[in-house]
Amino acid sequence: MQLNINGATHDVDVDPDTPLLWVIREELGLTGTKYGCGIAQCGACTVLIDGVATRSCATPADSVAGLEIRTIETVEDTEIGRRVVEAWVENEVAQCGYCQSGQVLAATALLSDIPDPTDADIDGAMTNLCRCGTYNKIRAAVRSVSEA
Repeated sequence: MQLNINGATHDVDVDPDTPLLWVIREELGLTGTKYGCGIAQCGACTVLIDGVATRSCATPADSVAGLEIRTIETVEDTEIGRRVVEAWVENEVAQCGYCQSGQVLAATALLSDIPDPTDADIDGAMTNLCRCGTYNKIRAAVRSVSEA
């Protein structure tokens, strides 16, 4: 099957129901997308599929053939993604960093859809889990991008 990942077409020989996460990590060697829970609850595996934040651990590879898939490796290729990464650094969001690629992609999707989100918008979009509890810094970073 062919998958469009980070602007390139990749021919992958996997079972159609292989989770997209494993195609990204094991077949393509893009390890910025993390395995967390395997049941689409934590968000460490979040990627953008046609601009929508999607949990790749529960997304069968064949279901996204022909769609645009973006991982953390190319998030800074867009203006909003670059600004989100800058805000993450400026606000010192990351502690352990494990969940941060998924958090950054979720924030990028949110700010692409809603440039000036309310607190309710942020709460609705930023559902990824952070074991370090950096939620206040995450909100501050999202706010700083929306106010820029």
